[in-house]
Amino acid sequence: MPRTIFYAEDHQVVADAVKATLEAEGFRVALCVDGADALRNISGDTHYDLFIVDNHLPNVDGLELVRYIRRLPHRRSVPVIMLSASDARREAYQAGVDVFLQKPEDVGVLLRFVRQLIR
Repeated sequence: MPRTIFYAEDHQVVADAVKATLEAEGFRVALCVDGADALRNISGDTHYDLFIVDNHLPNVDGLELVRYIRRLPHRRSVPVIMLSASDARREAYQAGVDVFLQKPEDVGVLLRFVRQLIR
């Protein structure tokens, strides 16, 4: 059964590229383009093996999503990768991310971290 990744990203070009890359590697990707919609999806019971969250999302930002994930008992131990064009590294780790990647420079190593975290 393929592993499922929840991916919150509102920038269409980035979202399409990352989703296509992950799907080509055999992962199933649930894409969400709005922070409020992401919050609703995260609070549900759908199983996700990993979260990838952009920091800048409409309505609810990525840092708040990460804090919310870490408060939910059924999500607390699911790995989280944050992608951000801004340098929110310190805040991201304080919120509870496992890996912080800067866009666009670090996007090339995303797959390596996904594989490490999903083992």
